[in-house]
Amino acid sequence: MMTSCMTSGETKTVELRVIETSDVHGSFYPYDFINRKDVKGSLARVHTYVEGLRQQYGDNVLLFDNGDILQGQPSAYYYNYIDQQSRHLAGEMLSYMGYDAGNMGNHDVEVSRPVFDRWANDCDFPILGANIIETATEQPHFKPYVVFKREGVKIAVLGMITPGIPAWLSENLWEGLRFDDMEETARKYMPILKEKEKADVVIGLFHTGDEAEWLSGIYREHAAAEVAERVPGFDVVLFGHDHSRDCRKIVNVAGDSVLLVNPGNAAHQVSDVTIKVNVEKGKVVSKEVSGELVSVDDLPVSQAFMQQFSKQYNDVTQFISKKIGHFASTITTRPAYFGPSAFIDLIHSLQLALTGADISFAAPLSYDAQIKAGDVYVNDMFNLYKYENMLYTMDLTGREILGALEYSYGIWINQMKSKNDHVLLFDLSQENAGDGFNKFLHPMFNFDSAAGIIYTVDATKPAGQKVKIESMADGTPFDLDKHYKVAVNSYRGNGGGEHLTKGAGIAHDDLIKRVIVSTDKDLRYYLMEYIEQHPDVNPQPLNQWKLVPEEWTKPAIERDYKALFGNK
Repeated sequence: MMTSCMTSGETKTVELRVIETSDVHGSFYPYDFINRKDVKGSLARVHTYVEGLRQQYGDNVLLFDNGDILQGQPSAYYYNYIDQQSRHLAGEMLSYMGYDAGNMGNHDVEVSRPVFDRWANDCDFPILGANIIETATEQPHFKPYVVFKREGVKIAVLGMITPGIPAWLSENLWEGLRFDDMEETARKYMPILKEKEKADVVIGLFHTGDEAEWLSGIYREHAAAEVAERVPGFDVVLFGHDHSRDCRKIVNVAGDSVLLVNPGNAAHQVSDVTIKVNVEKGKVVSKEVSGELVSVDDLPVSQAFMQQFSKQYNDVTQFISKKIGHFASTITTRPAYFGPSAFIDLIHSLQLALTGADISFAAPLSYDAQIKAGDVYVNDMFNLYKYENMLYTMDLTGREILGALEYSYGIWINQMKSKNDHVLLFDLSQENAGDGFNKFLHPMFNFDSAAGIIYTVDATKPAGQKVKIESMADGTPFDLDKHYKVAVNSYRGNGGGEHLTKGAGIAHDDLIKRVIVSTDKDLRYYLMEYIEQHPDVNPQPLNQWKLVPEEWTKPAIERDYKALFGNK
């Protein structure tokens, strides 16, 4: 087993291999429990790759997870909310695989503080979070950093999360915590890592994306590259969150290069970083850092891993196989981009029924989801509703409702200037003009439509002037000055997507004051419960809004549908 190369009696090269997973989103097994089919990727294949490296490099392999592991598949949901007595599967699996440290992601916070604290306690390694602060003590809730020593070389890992949590998630999920700015936190800890800990190598483990932006004018999101550039001292920044694969070097303000690596999501690839540390007379004299993204899709599944977690696999399978109702027709998200759809309108109808609200907002949370006609099972509910959002009933004026819809359609619908234009607002830049999901200029989970009102969307008008609300769904007048009860998910209600801040003009700090009531369990739970109580469902579009002028939009819809989905 070779871990270092001797070049002279007092000089050696220590070679480290640093492996990162990020945004695994419950992809533990090589099986999709939602769609009931085998898939590539998964921690079962990552295990194969890492074990191969350990045979060569031994303890000089360092393995890190960068968050968003507790949401996305029923395999995570089951141990978040259903079986809360057993050791959390995510904690047990990562411990079995020998992870050296983990990090918190925004979707890990989303599962609630009791759940993520239980998971963290079930991990046999530290979960990091230098900028997750206990407000009562002003101290980090998790360990801010961890230091490893390999053949005399000290490696420090600083963990941080995007501070944008309050823009998306209800405070009851993270009560007693706050999320500090990443750059300020990095500036605080870099001297500690360098001077106190005497770190030879500094790694940032950041659950944040790449291109910096401000959420609600308050929270700096996607700041990985900014922190790496502005705070000298990092050798490597392992990041994630935005699901965008990346591997590149940048130069920081001190003129040193920093490697940035993001493996994407769902454990299809890992970040594989090689760090060669040249040590002379016990001191580091130089470092060489390189990295690559390595696909694990075609690697064999670790049979030892599958055998170790076979019982949990069977428990999750039994959970998702429970029948809860019957759908008279097949529903899909595809029509939702172009007008009313049975898929989204089913969510609208259930939200209105669950809350007694006047109006509902909802968006397609999965790009291309389908639930087939026939018996409906628990696994289908993860297609119907992707995230663990709570359901809010909010107090909004008619004018605020109109503003939110104008904002939504402004990022969704193009301004058509001829009948040959796109009706959808696509990203037409050369580098992003691929088929499918990547064609959208904005994420489709922000494409809110409404139910409970009758309205049109004029595709020839500019953003901010597209929506005309004609009446309430029952034919009574819609009043811009009247207060209405509006059903929204907690992501939207907390300012996610900025529909209620930029669109409706409500100050972010005032959003919580508008919440009349919130569910105490996630929306999917109540959707499942409602369908169990009303098992024969015949989903139909409500037909409460449409794109106009139809002589332009109808042929454009046909063209854009093919652009998104081909001839399927």
